Amino acid sequence: MVSALEAARKAARKAIEKTYYTGLCSVVERRDVRDEQTKITHKSEVTVIENQPCKLSFEKLDATAQTETAASLTQGTKLFLPPDVEIKAGSKIIVEQDGAKNAYSASGVPAVYPTHQEIILTLFERWA
Repeated sequence: MVSALEAARKAARKAIEKTYYTGLCSVVERRDVRDEQTKITHKSEVTVIENQPCKLSFEKLDATAQTETAASLTQGTKLFLPPDVEIKAGSKIIVEQDGAKNAYSASGVPAVYPTHQEIILTLFERWA
């Protein structure tokens, strides 16, 4: 019974990765980098994952944000990836899909399932 379930999960994951992932993403982390000449350590952007197949999904959230001048609808952005890809919270994720390229920030810990993982994204503004 376990092997049949595992086989079904592998088949589902393979189908998702082959048909659903239409975008590519790169993951950038801000790390301490030491300059060997000056021996000074400074923060620098380091690409840790490149050209990873993914799917970017948008959803309209029912909640509205009321400001002094107007109400605005909010939009949710979610990234789908294989379950074994590790992305740290706060990483910069550059996604290219359907001819558009945008930078996002991973807003928290991903929801990991046997066939995929889901990461809630926000537009990248600056490093924290």
